[in-house]
Amino acid sequence: GTGEFFRRIKPYLEEVFAPRTSMHGSLADVYGVGLLFVGPSGIGKSECVLDLVERGHRLVADDVVLCTRRGNDVLIGRGHELQKHHMEIRGIGIINVRALFGIRATRQQKRVEVVVQLEEWSEDADYDRTGLDAAETEILGVTLPKVVIPLNPGKNITVIAEVVAMNHLLKYSGVDPAEQFNANLQKKMKGVREYLEEDIE
Repeated sequence: GTGEFFRRIKPYLEEVFAPRTSMHGSLADVYGVGLLFVGPSGIGKSECVLDLVERGHRLVADDVVLCTRRGNDVLIGRGHELQKHHMEIRGIGIINVRALFGIRATRQQKRVEVVVQLEEWSEDADYDRTGLDAAETEILGVTLPKVVIPLNPGKNITVIAEVVAMNHLLKYSGVDPAEQFNANLQKKMKGVREYLEEDIE
């Protein structure tokens, strides 16, 4: 009856009317974590994702990522229909990732969980060294953790991207490495303080 009709049409309507936007960036599934790489044109977003695919991770979208909000806090990213797992790599041209790396190297869509901002390294910039002051960014009203990676020659962004994904998984399981490091440090310092205080007497 009518109830059944509405039950079937509801997901379709939610999809059609869901808030959406397109982002300039590349989306990869790294250890099951959706990393959205953003940054100025030519910084190496596609190359970084290609490197990740080569290491067994998966490409979701390159260059243009279509983002849709589901509910209040879930952001789903996918590639443009016309792109279908192709990437543009400077100096090589258009490559077909699925043809080169096989069907397991790609995904149709993935939840965006961390934004990875690639930027040119600058001496004047103040980079987060501890991970305690985690930056955030907002896409379609969804707040996401943001990691800024300054690029300098010889830096392996691929390994750093894997660590970003693993760190996110750790935090999700209730372990915050930066918080833990800080707590351990405080504990050690307490011992040193007590020793020094006793020493005065």
